[in-house]
Amino acid sequence: MRITVPRWLIVSLAAVFSGYHLVLGAVSLGQVADPVPVVACMLAYAVVTAVVLWPSRQPVLPVWAAAFALAVSIVVPLVVTSVLDPEAENGYATWYVAAVGTLMVIVSTRRRQGFAWLGVGFMAVQGVAWAGVSQIADLGIVGSVSWVAFSHAISSTLTRAGRETREFILAEHEAADWQAAQEAHVNERQYRLLQTGRTARPMLQAIVSQSGDLSPEQRQESLHLEGAIRDEIRGRRLLDDQVRREVMAARRRGAEVSLLDEGGIDDVPDDELRRIHEALAAALHGSRADKLIIRTVAGGDHAVSVVGLGSPDLSSSALGRGVSAEADEDDDDDEVLLWLQIPRRAGDSADQGRVDDLDDLEDQDEDRRVVR
Repeated sequence: MRITVPRWLIVSLAAVFSGYHLVLGAVSLGQVADPVPVVACMLAYAVVTAVVLWPSRQPVLPVWAAAFALAVSIVVPLVVTSVLDPEAENGYATWYVAAVGTLMVIVSTRRRQGFAWLGVGFMAVQGVAWAGVSQIADLGIVGSVSWVAFSHAISSTLTRAGRETREFILAEHEAADWQAAQEAHVNERQYRLLQTGRTARPMLQAIVSQSGDLSPEQRQESLHLEGAIRDEIRGRRLLDDQVRREVMAARRRGAEVSLLDEGGIDDVPDDELRRIHEALAAALHGSRADKLIIRTVAGGDHAVSVVGLGSPDLSSSALGRGVSAEADEDDDDDEVLLWLQIPRRAGDSADQGRVDDLDDLEDQDEDRRVVR
């Protein structure tokens, strides 16, 4: 439980206590030889008290205000004692001692301890020089110095406690972040294990039941399953059940599929992610590309890019087009059969190009042709 004291209450108490010293000074005006200098000191004290107590967003007192308070704490004792008799019983006429002590306590509380010690130190030395060491207790110098020391200790303790509290809060946040990261890793690991087990369990059971003697079809299927497991690690948010089915169908017909999720769609909302998955599955469905490269795009208007490469069959049109035998030497050239950029938002249009025959292939732009 945290207990707090309103700032206005503390400021009000300090103002009332400071005003009490002014009342004592006003009551004792009849004991001084000339009340005008004392009244001037009272006005200066009232002004500087208002300055140091004025509400501010910064807890530290400005240097100019601290210097103003120090100047007043030096001038007031000199002026007031100049119209008093050190041998007489002055009573409340020495109100300035407690007033300066109170002012320096406020300055010390607002983290200007150096100015506070200078002010109360000058007042103590001047009082001893004026009335003698035997009058220290009667003047109240000991009490003023003690209050400044007490306020310094309390202020330093509270400052240190506040700093340690901030450090503890920061450490708590770091520990919470670390715990959240660990829980995320555990959850991700469990999900990957469950997904891997669901994908590979039938084939693993077949391997056990057949003592590892697999048919060529089963061996090929094992390679496809290995690629699917790799997709779960490298593909991450690119995959859903529909995309998994289309990727597996492409591999089973002999295509090489690479999925690379580099974090480009981590910030995409779930509804937009479902739309991206549907567009990706539709692009893969029925594609005749021999090599499919699917990767996320960080930033920009597009979330996912899909490139399908393949070697078109030129034999059916070689005679009609008068293609020479040297064309067979370029069989390893890969042409862009599929090019698609899925937008990040539903309102944007997708950039795509799908090639269904050799005539369409020749009509594609040159920047969509990849020569390996």
